[in-house]
Amino acid sequence: MDRPAGRSVRLKLALSYAGFLMVAGVLLLGVVWVFLLRYVPDPPAPSSLPDMKQVPGLGVPDLKSPSRGALLEAFAPRAAEVLVFLLAFGLLGGWLLAGRMLAPLRRITEATRLVAHGSLSHRIRLPGRSDEFHELADAFDVMFDRLEAHVSEQRRFAANASHELRTPLAITQALLDVARRDPERVTGEVIDRLHVVNARAIALTEALLLFSRAEQRAFAPEPVDLSLIAEEAAETLLPFAEKRGVTVEVTGDVAETLGSPVLLLQLTTNLVQNAVVHNLPAGGSVEVVTGVRPGGVTLTVENTGAELTPQAVSTLTEPFQRGTERIRGDHAGVGLGLAIVQAIVHAHDGTLTLTPRTGGGLRVVVRLPVAPPADQ
Repeated sequence: MDRPAGRSVRLKLALSYAGFLMVAGVLLLGVVWVFLLRYVPDPPAPSSLPDMKQVPGLGVPDLKSPSRGALLEAFAPRAAEVLVFLLAFGLLGGWLLAGRMLAPLRRITEATRLVAHGSLSHRIRLPGRSDEFHELADAFDVMFDRLEAHVSEQRRFAANASHELRTPLAITQALLDVARRDPERVTGEVIDRLHVVNARAIALTEALLLFSRAEQRAFAPEPVDLSLIAEEAAETLLPFAEKRGVTVEVTGDVAETLGSPVLLLQLTTNLVQNAVVHNLPAGGSVEVVTGVRPGGVTLTVENTGAELTPQAVSTLTEPFQRGTERIRGDHAGVGLGLAIVQAIVHAHDGTLTLTPRTGGGLRVVVRLPVAPPADQ
């Protein structure tokens, strides 16, 4: 932002220090005058003096005592000299003190400029004991840490998205080249293959748009009952679950929160679909439970399946990360299911917890703020 040039903070502080010092000096000199010099009496006129020889004990020093006017004449120039000295001393001392006090601020400004120009790894790390400047520097360091992590995550996400999109596009290009070189080889199998690849590219693009929408919080919150959302998601995926031999059970209480019904339905659908896909080959189960806890509502999705290590579970919410293996076939997903879930949870100011189950499978708990009463 372009701003007109103005006085530096250091100069303003130096002038302030000098001004306060001048005011203090004037007050001090005024106190000296009011409470000391004003009580010095003027000597009587010579005609009214008695004969010194007739007054025992009086000598010449009494006649030479300074008058109030004489003291004022001697005091005023010295007072002016003192004020000039205080002004010069205040400006010089204020300039030096202001420079010393503002040194941490200049360091913070320089670090901010470096980060603004792309040096995200730079940190202030202001040494010394805690004060207002150190608290500000620490707050900037925390902000820089989060900014660097966010930018790194976005770059990694962009690279992964480019890689994922490049695969179906490359396959499509190869099939189109074959069809152009030899139109007679364009069979139903090639067309079906193009259809599958194109559908995957569309699904990935829609998932990326949904992921971006969730991160930007581009929705108007409204009351949502998670129990109804869970029943709708389970009913939608019931044919898919039956095809894979997985039973889905939905239980729990009414759990009202504020948010986007579309995004929360997508969240629940992703969790249930992920639980069905990554399950036992036969005889698996998925349990969806909603409930109310102190301070919020919960949505819990548990499934049977292969055993997972805590290290593997910690990476499942990263974009384009899949479970124990890459799944093919219908409803395979594009590797953004749990990443979208996490983005939606964060957009609703909630928390997402993933825990491996004893004996295999995964337990996912979503905690969201409870909806306020209708009369508020």
